[in-house]
Amino acid sequence: MTNRSLAILKPDCIRKQLIGNVISHIQKAGFKILGLKMVRLTEDSAKGFYEIHKERPFFNDLIKYMTSGPCVPIVLEKENAVEEFRSLIGATDPAKADEGTIRKLYADNIQENIVHGSDSNENALKEISHFFSRKELLEINGWN
Repeated sequence: MTNRSLAILKPDCIRKQLIGNVISHIQKAGFKILGLKMVRLTEDSAKGFYEIHKERPFFNDLIKYMTSGPCVPIVLEKENAVEEFRSLIGATDPAKADEGTIRKLYADNIQENIVHGSDSNENALKEISHFFSRKELLEINGWN
């Protein structure tokens, strides 16, 4: 089933000038890019996006990190997009990620791990709507 996932190239990815490298991996893996933009998350926006983690001990550090610089949210489409993208990026901790995955190749640690990927189809839809309006995606792709 063709579906969508949200990727976010995180602030460390932007600082390390790896946007092109990561997008190249994504496209070579057969994902279609439906939307892409560079944004700077506010504290409120980051807290809203990561609300699911608000009770976790790492929440405040995550918010500080995600607001530390620009990031690039990307809407991806492919057969089994969520599962395929999570496989492409690898484990959250790059030390535990499989060889050849984006995190194994480029990430420094469990927090500065280059990229976010949706963890379910349901969350993908919520996450995409956090960054992209339906109108933006329709206009970008010429859908009626």
